[in-house]
Formats: sequence, structure tokens, C-alpha cells
Amino acid sequence: MSKGFALDLIALVPGKDERETIDGLLSKRSRSLGICRISFQILVHPRRDPGCYIEAQDILQPYINRAAYALVIFDHEGSGQEKRRVDDLASDLKGRLFRSGWGDRVQVLVIEPELEVWVWSDSPQVDVSLGWSRHSTNLRTWLSNKGFWPNESQKPPRPKECLLEALREVRVRRSAAIYRQLAESVSLERCQDPEFNKLKGILRSWFPIGKDYA
Repeated sequence: MSKGFALDLIALVPGKDERETIDGLLSKRSRSLGICRISFQILVHPRRDPGCYIEAQDILQPYINRAAYALVIFDHEGSGQEKRRVDDLASDLKGRLFRSGWGDRVQVLVIEPELEVWVWSDSPQVDVSLGWSRHSTNLRTWLSNKGFWPNESQKPPRPKECLLEALREVRVRRSAAIYRQLAESVSLERCQDPEFNKLKGILRSWFPIGKDYA
């Protein structure tokens, strides 16, 4: 436990999918993340991405003296701020959180375009988690043939639509549990999304292996 704080980390996210993803990573993948085990709490904003962007400083205010660090994560798509640059949104909110009392103990991640971009790596575990292990066609190949994932693109341009189509094809119901399974099983080194790599860097700087955390 961070000295003088009840929690090592408080996180604010816009939905259950994000909550299960972050919970799965922090609960099960600390070694893969390169961090110590920590105590944490995850809050879900009822007004989703716009709420996280507009009201994070108010929601997190009660935790300034309870948590050592704070993290806000939301999607660019659906935030109501799609015409603004991701870096500008993150900088704006981080500035408001800094001034509200968090100082340099807070970070903001704006995922472009949305959380599902973290799903699409070349790990074979993605096919398993999405119910494609018995399908006759490789998932990446199927998505490419359907026009959802251009061959020259590292990631599909509409990652959530890709996920929904893939699940529909194998008659698997979309649920937050799928996101948790992915977070707990897919190789973290294979995800090359900039915001995901930024998340790993933030956590490693806050909770390096060898420190005395819970």
C-alpha cells in the first residue's frame, strides 16, 4: 500500500467493458505489465465518455487524499469531442485534474477511436476469446475478406464494428466478460496501440517492481 493512502490507484472509466478490461489487467497481469501488485478501485461514470471528460475532476475529488494516483480512461469516439485532437482532450482534462488538487499524481488516456482497438492484436488468443477457435476461417482473414480490415492496415478502422461482426458470425453474445477474458489472456507485448503502451508506461512509472505495494 502506498504510504499514507488507502488505495494505490483510483481509476475512472466510462463503462463495464473498460472496467473489466482494467480490472483484469491489474488483478491478473501485474507481472506482464511489469508492475507490483497494487490496491485499486475502478469507478464507472454513468454518463459514459462525455461524463468522464467533463466531470472527472468532480468525481475524483473525494479520492485526492485516499488514493496515491488517479487514472482516467475514455474513448474519443462517443465523447462528444470527436472534432478535437486526442492529445488536446487529454491535456485539457489533465490540467483540470492537476488544478483540482491531484497535481502530478494523475494521468488521462483518450483511446482513439475506442476501447476495441486494444482487442485487435495478432495473438491467437483473440480468436479463442471471441469464440472463433472452431471456425473454419482465421478471424483476421475473415474480417479482411468481408472488407472490415484492409490488408495494409495494422488495425481495423472501425474496431467495435469488427468485434460485433465477429461475434455475430459465431453467435456469441457481446458481454463485458469477453473484455476481461481478453485482458487476462492475450499477450500484452503484441498490442501496439499507442494508448495501451502509454498505459503500461504510466503504471510502470507509478508502481515499479521492487516497491513495497499491496
